[in-house]
Amino acid sequence: MVEPLATPAFVAIDLGATSGRVMLGVLDGGRVELVECGRFANGPVDSGDGLRWDIGSLRSGSLDGLRSAGTLAARTGVEICGIGVDSWAIDHGLLGADGALVGDPWCYRDARTDGVADRVYERIPFARHYAVNGLQHLPFTTEFQLVAGADGGPGSAEWARASRLLLVPDLITYWLTGRQVAEVTNASTTGLLDARTRTWASGLLDRLVAEYPGLSGLGERLPELVEPGTVAGPLTDAVREVTGLGRVPVFAVASHDTASAVVGTPLPEDGTAAYISSGTWSLVGVELPEPVLTDESRAANFTNELGVDGTVRYLRNVTGLWILDECVRVWTAGDSRDGGPPVDLDALLTDAAAEPGGRCLLAVDGDEFLAPGDMPARVRAAIRRSGAEVPDTRAALARVVLDSLADAYARVVRQAGELAGTEIRSVHVVGGGSRNELLNRLTAQASGLPVIAGPAEATALGNVLVQARASGVGPPTLAGLRTVVRNSTDLRVF
Repeated sequence: MVEPLATPAFVAIDLGATSGRVMLGVLDGGRVELVECGRFANGPVDSGDGLRWDIGSLRSGSLDGLRSAGTLAARTGVEICGIGVDSWAIDHGLLGADGALVGDPWCYRDARTDGVADRVYERIPFARHYAVNGLQHLPFTTEFQLVAGADGGPGSAEWARASRLLLVPDLITYWLTGRQVAEVTNASTTGLLDARTRTWASGLLDRLVAEYPGLSGLGERLPELVEPGTVAGPLTDAVREVTGLGRVPVFAVASHDTASAVVGTPLPEDGTAAYISSGTWSLVGVELPEPVLTDESRAANFTNELGVDGTVRYLRNVTGLWILDECVRVWTAGDSRDGGPPVDLDALLTDAAAEPGGRCLLAVDGDEFLAPGDMPARVRAAIRRSGAEVPDTRAALARVVLDSLADAYARVVRQAGELAGTEIRSVHVVGGGSRNELLNRLTAQASGLPVIAGPAEATALGNVLVQARASGVGPPTLAGLRTVVRNSTDLRVF
């Protein structure tokens, strides 16, 4: 790689289920300084036939952010040496033979996959799936979305026209470079990848097609797999014209946002720490050198998703801050039956901290909390079913949600250590939830372990650092990348 003439900088396009942002990461003196260059709203849209993503809006927001990053770089004298895209998992776009999208990607929260997983397991048992892909059961995994679309359900016409499947970050990368690839950390969430070999699971694909002939040609629709740090290509001429950038390389980073977040988590090298990537979803687990595919692991519904440098993210999904966020959204919009003024989140958390704990613990992973809607009413109904007294204030309701989340975190951390044969001595919380001091304190109490909070921007940091290493200006080892994270972050211990 050619050494940059100026201070090197890298652009992270980080797409989440509720918002997207573009961050410029400047690498200087063993530290990364992140500057936000663009932020835009995201969320499922009712398309008339179901919930989809407005992928065109994400594309436009990404290009606007790249333009702003280029302007900032020129003004500050840094050199943009790379771009990387990460996003949530599972959801995907389908391209026709002409390379154009045949329809907006479906949202994993859409009801079209209801019951599909159970029907698939009747033909291909869950145990057989787990032995190959190592994935926890989730009703909306890519595999089940494909079966729903190819089995005569909504989206079947789009599948018939498709010649390529690209996960969301790979789709944005394709629009930036013209190259169609599948980065392995996100591909490992589809249910179609072999967790041991890090390749498409040809035997499972053949069985799926045999059981569901509508999926014929599935293997041919899957793109070339690449590892994090691979150069997908330079920006196309069209993108360069829109953004004002030069022939900047676009890297396939750890494109699953959790995989980037784990890179950006200052874990110790001895493997004794668990992590919680805390956001809309919370991903709770440990980093391992190989998958855990035991019967006990399958029964506990733990997943083996792939990470950088051959690692495995051994974890479970916990519903996360989605429940509280949706309560706040409903309260602020005035759509809840409890009425009242809009919510100030900081004030709500302060009031929740003053509430007595232990009123009730909910199963936060219940299906009733999955879809958007009147979440406060659902929480109250769940509390009522538990036999506990239903809170009469928003703060008390929020405290129940946070107590329940902390209890779930602690339980999953313990399970992860036991199933992986690892002694867990601390818990690292990263992502937006690391700023929630009440939740961090409750998690420390529930787990009996110190909770180290930060960085909040772990995903963007991990994205930037994978690019920096691939371009030759970052540390060569994963431990070295995490040293940069520590140098760049004010960590807090609870």
